[in-house]
Amino acid sequence: MEMKPRPDLSIVIPVYNEEAALPALVDRLRSFMDRLSPLDAEIILADDHSSDRSTELLKDICRSDTRFRYARLAKNSGSHVAILAGLAQARGECSVFLAADLQDPPELILQMLDLWRSGHHVVWAVREERAGISKADLFLANTFYRLLNLLGEVNLPPRGSDFALLDRKLVDALLKSAGSHPSVGGEIARLGFSSAKITYTKEKRAAGGSKWTLKKKLTAFADAFVSFSYAPLRAMSYLGMLFSLLGFMYALVVAVLRLRTRTPVQGWSSLIVVVLVLGGVQMMMLGVLGEYLWRTLEAARQRPIYFLEDTSEVDTTAADKQPQQVGRRFGT
Repeated sequence: MEMKPRPDLSIVIPVYNEEAALPALVDRLRSFMDRLSPLDAEIILADDHSSDRSTELLKDICRSDTRFRYARLAKNSGSHVAILAGLAQARGECSVFLAADLQDPPELILQMLDLWRSGHHVVWAVREERAGISKADLFLANTFYRLLNLLGEVNLPPRGSDFALLDRKLVDALLKSAGSHPSVGGEIARLGFSSAKITYTKEKRAAGGSKWTLKKKLTAFADAFVSFSYAPLRAMSYLGMLFSLLGFMYALVVAVLRLRTRTPVQGWSSLIVVVLVLGGVQMMMLGVLGEYLWRTLEAARQRPIYFLEDTSEVDTTAADKQPQQVGRRFGT
């Protein structure tokens, strides 16, 4: 079977329970793609194992418009894994990933393409302002990126970005090197390709509600720090040295007082407090070590981080080549 020509652009959109937003999303994408002419584009809708009617709607969209392609993950794995699954299906000379809730305006891709043509391998769309988000969530998001840039070994946009354009070379490198608990932005920044950025205002959701629960936020926070920062391990070493020094100093004080006064130093309550504090610190250190060890074990197993349950792949030749391109860790 003859392989179809590689499109100029692939747009990857992770979808999870977005049945309310999909009609508006598709209408806006179709309008945008009409403006792209003469560029050839495809849209990959990566279904993160939705439990609502999103799956049915996505299949109908792909049947009615061949520019849309569909891939469904075998289980809910998070938006970062869904993005990687979509990028593994993408065939474009460059790829863009953005959210399905229309908070990221697809029209911005035209400016991103101009920067890509000028020679940049990554074009970040940086959130200058965010509409429809509480001050608490905004503060937590900004703090997360500041801490990751300060303590980690990556350099991300200070206000964060979950909307970016990637060159084909970078997509191939990303799929080969992403970790077992990927944080897509950090993985891209870690590769070190030349980058540029544009700013935009993140819009309110078109419909539905955010799927980012507190549990998912905490998991993403832990994944990013364990993957790109050794600061927790260094902090453990420094804490260990500090408490050892304090312990030796306290032992010296006890010995001096005992020799001078000939009476034992009183302080059962203070001793118990010290024991409890040290015990708590030690348990915390064990927990941090456990996070690193667990991810090391996951990486050593070399299991695929996802499998595709269903796909609307029309180019079987290209689909058959994907496993060799992305390596055994990515299941298709």
